[in-house]
Amino acid sequence: MAEKAPVALGFKDLFTSGDTAMSLRNLSRTAGSASATPGAVLAVGLVAGMALASGGGAAQASCRFLMPIGGGGQPVVEKRIGPDRLVGRTNWNTDFAVDRSFASYRVNFQSASTSQGTFPLGVFLVFTDRSNLQLVNDNLSLSPGQQRRLGPFPAVPGKRTSLVNVRVGSSAMPGSTGFSYRVSVEGCN
Repeated sequence: MAEKAPVALGFKDLFTSGDTAMSLRNLSRTAGSASATPGAVLAVGLVAGMALASGGGAAQASCRFLMPIGGGGQPVVEKRIGPDRLVGRTNWNTDFAVDRSFASYRVNFQSASTSQGTFPLGVFLVFTDRSNLQLVNDNLSLSPGQQRRLGPFPAVPGKRTSLVNVRVGSSAMPGSTGFSYRVSVEGCN
């Protein structure tokens, strides 16, 4: 069943939790720039506040959000599952750029739909030699607003990761068309 996507992102939509000590260096540089939008500054403030409230200790992994390619400068992407196409491309894939090596990666996924939905989800590490490794191939059944953190997925020794690809949608599950979601990816050390 298709539905309209929500317009505004809420506090809980930033995909952080009490088990993460986050690196906010890159986010705070964005907020301090002259070109930062009020929404970006608000998002940085909320993420910083949530990180401080989490009480993350030094023994925990230090993670930072990866930026989506073509995502407008925000680490969280909101999409609606589009229909399969005989000609042309679907909107099922979102690529997150990996600009340096990380020990592991995690994917944060949240239903943005107003009803229960099933989300066909695939997650891949894409390497500089153009090979890839599928990490997830699952159908997530989520209630409105429900979140899932997937991972951590360790980096592959001897391979340099260039992208984390998240695919949401499947020609085998046309009933998922129209459901909305939010996704982000973190690189951790």
